[in-house]
Amino acid sequence: MKSVFSPLALSLVIAIAGLGLLNLDYAASVPAAATADYHYSTLHSRDGIGKFYLGREIAKVMSHREMLWLERPSREIQEQPDRLMASLGLQGTEIVADLGAGTGYFSFRLAPLVPQGKVLAVEIQPEMLDALEFLKQENGLTNVETILGTAENPHLPEASVDLALLVDAYHEFEYPKEMMQAVYRGLKPGGKVVLVEYRRENPLIPIKALHKMTQRQAKQEMAAAGLVWQETQEFLPQQHVMFFEKPLESRV
Repeated sequence: MKSVFSPLALSLVIAIAGLGLLNLDYAASVPAAATADYHYSTLHSRDGIGKFYLGREIAKVMSHREMLWLERPSREIQEQPDRLMASLGLQGTEIVADLGAGTGYFSFRLAPLVPQGKVLAVEIQPEMLDALEFLKQENGLTNVETILGTAENPHLPEASVDLALLVDAYHEFEYPKEMMQAVYRGLKPGGKVVLVEYRRENPLIPIKALHKMTQRQAKQEMAAAGLVWQETQEFLPQQHVMFFEKPLESRV
C-alpha cells in the first residue's frame, strides 16, 4: 500500500504547519518525583532526556515539526508496512490501538483490515492529531477514532482493546512504566501488544542508538507491566516485531 497522503493533502499539511495555523508549542509534561523505577543524570546522550528506566535512557520525542519524516517514501522499503499488517492476523472485527500514531501512517493501513472494528489512533501531540484528522476526513475513513493521550496515559477504554500496535514509538515514552500499565488495563484478557523497534543488537543499522531497542530490554520492560512475551518475528529488514500478551487471568 502506498502512502495515504495525496499530493494536495501533503501540500495542505505543510502549508498549515508553515503558516502557524497549528499550535507549534509542544512541551513535555512536568516530571513527577523520582521513584525507584526511574533515575536521572545530567550526563547523558544528546538524543535522550536524561531519564533512565531499567537501565535504558529514554529518547527524545520526535516533534510534530518533523511529521513529514513519518511519511517518507523510504519507509515502504525499510519497514515494509504491508508485511507488518499481514503479520498481525486481524480478522476484521478487532479494536486496535495505534499508539504514537503520528500522522496515521499505520492507522490508515489498519482501518481497512478491521471494517467491523475500530482503530484508536493515540497521540500526545495535538498537532499530530490535527494532521491525522485532516487526512482521515480526506480519505473518508469512519472507523478511525483519534484520542489525545498524555505522557502517562493513552486513555484507552478499560478492557476493550484486542491489539495495541507500537511502531518505533515506545522508546520515546517519557513514562514507559505508567503508559504500559495503562495499556495493560486497556487490553482485553488475552489481548496483544505488538512492539516494533529497530534492532539495537545490530550496530550497522543506521538509526541513532536510543531509537533502537534490544529484545532483552524490551522483554524486561514489557514484563514489568505484566505482559508475557509470545514470540519475535524477524521478517523486517531492520526491526524486531515482538508479540506480547495480557494473560487471560489478568492481574487487574
